[in-house]
Amino acid sequence: MARRGIRLVYGGGHVGLMGAIADAVLAGGGEVIGVIPQHLQEWEVEHRELTELHVVDSMHSRKQLMFELADAFVVLPGGIGTLDETFEILSWRQLKLHDKPVVMLDPDGYWRPMRDLLQGVVDGGFAGPEVLDFYSLATDLDGLFETLAAAPEPSLPAHSERL
Repeated sequence: MARRGIRLVYGGGHVGLMGAIADAVLAGGGEVIGVIPQHLQEWEVEHRELTELHVVDSMHSRKQLMFELADAFVVLPGGIGTLDETFEILSWRQLKLHDKPVVMLDPDGYWRPMRDLLQGVVDGGFAGPEVLDFYSLATDLDGLFETLAAAPEPSLPAHSERL
């Protein structure tokens, strides 16, 4: 990311996969912006060497500010928090609150169950087939960066005040 001039906006922690990515981007001379709720900061999980660290009052405020700061969304394999953030950003896209690119890194078919779930939602008549186009899958980092580079510029204004 640093070599490509891509700024990282993330949840502001020093632990786990995202903490390691933040460290790598910083080590490469890149810009890293963290957004952490105060209750997580009190647990002392915030990264203290970021370019910027925003402390917010809630998880929702965190997602809203990350949304405002981001030009695109990259989803890595993760757990419940990752699913929460992913479905929220996809639902905001469905509501036409944004059309920023969403790319999911899908090593070894990690996101296949989610893709199948969304197909089931479409097949059941609970959403139109366009929801399947709200995101792209990339199997490796080269594909991820190629997908981001090829994504069209967002055409909708990002309506964070409607979130």
